[in-house]
Amino acid sequence: MIAIRALIFNILYLAWSTAMHIICLPLLLAPASAILCAARIWIGGALWLLKVCVGLGAREVGAENLPHEPVLFAVKHQSAWETLYLSKRLGNPAFILKKELLLIPVFGWFLARSGMIAIDRSGKAAALKKMVADAKATFAKGRPVVIFPEGTRVAPGQAKPYQPGIAALYAQLGVPVVPVALNSGLFWGRKAVLKKPGTITIEYLPPIQPGLDRKTFMRELESRIEGAANRLAAQS
Repeated sequence: MIAIRALIFNILYLAWSTAMHIICLPLLLAPASAILCAARIWIGGALWLLKVCVGLGAREVGAENLPHEPVLFAVKHQSAWETLYLSKRLGNPAFILKKELLLIPVFGWFLARSGMIAIDRSGKAAALKKMVADAKATFAKGRPVVIFPEGTRVAPGQAKPYQPGIAALYAQLGVPVVPVALNSGLFWGRKAVLKKPGTITIEYLPPIQPGLDRKTFMRELESRIEGAANRLAAQS
C-alpha cells in the first residue's frame, strides 16, 4: 500500500510540476517576484500532494528561534523535501546551489531568474568571493540565504565534512547563523522513489551570533546540527 501511494504521488507530482513549468514559461520575462509567487503555488501543491497521497506531513520545533530579519540558515540536507518546505516557510530565501542545476532545461532557467546563488564548486577562492558578494546583495533585498554546509544530501545518521563556504559567509556577512536539523531522509531518501508516511521533524536551533573565530564557529555549528539531527533520527 505504501508503495502504491508513493507511486501515485510520483505520477501526480511529475504531472503537476510539468504543467506548472509550461504554464509559467512566460514568467521568465517577468520580474523575479512573479516567478517567486508562482514557485509558492507550485510548492504548495507539491506539499499538498505529499500529504494527501503519501500521508507525509511535518512539524516544527524551535520556531521561536526564527528571526524577523534576514539571516543565514545552515541546514542539514537529507532530502529534496527541505528545499520545498523551506522555500515556502522562510519567505522566498535564496538557496546556495551548484551552478550545474542552472543547466537543467526550464527548471534551471527559473532558478536563475528567481535569484538563487549558484556557485562553481571548482572555482575555489574566486567562487567563494562571488558567493559572498551574491549573498550580500540578497540580504540587501531583504531575503534570507540558505546553505547546506555539507554541500550535498547525506543519509540520516551519516555526516560529511562541512565545506568552507559556510565559514566564509559567517566571517564576512556579519549576520547570525541559524542551524537547522531535520530527519526528512527517513521518509524521503536521496534519489528514493519510495516516500513513506509519517511526520518529518524540522528543528530551528538557537542562532550563532557573529564574532566567533573560524574554528570555534565550525565546531559549534557542526556540533549543534549533527547532535540535533542524530537525536531526531533516534526519536523517530
